Amino acid sequence: MNHDVYAQLATLDITLPPVAVPAAAYVPFVQTGKLVLLSGHIAKRDGQPWVGQLGRTMTTEEAKGAARAVAIDLMGTLHAACVAAGTDLNGVKRIVKVLSLVNSSPDYTEHHLVTNGCSELLGLVFGPQAGAHARSAFGVAQLPMGTCVEIELMAELA
Repeated sequence: MNHDVYAQLATLDITLPPVAVPAAAYVPFVQTGKLVLLSGHIAKRDGQPWVGQLGRTMTTEEAKGAARAVAIDLMGTLHAACVAAGTDLNGVKRIVKVLSLVNSSPDYTEHHLVTNGCSELLGLVFGPQAGAHARSAFGVAQLPMGTCVEIELMAELA
């Protein structure tokens, strides 16, 4: 495989952020065997919680952009997890699972389209094989700090 994740990030003009300090009693990631599980990351815009509720104050397209922003934060944390494991993002064998929570009104039904903002970027960065993943997208009544999207990720290291 000649796919260089960092070259792809540079092509997409993406700079990975450092790992965010947890806002509660948890750690940003846990490794067990070859699996790395990342805690949920909330959507942020300009460093602040990206507040909104789908079906009320936010469009699907705007929230898709928020989910893409979450993917970038997740990759920053995944990079740190990889470094802690003695590798880097090129050592990711596969993105295994994405779980997406969308702050939405009871009648909103496009959670899957919002989550595409994350899934599509992961596919672009990691390639069609390593980036293809299982996924769940749920609508929830509220998220921490009123954010529009929270996403967690599981990856397998080579």
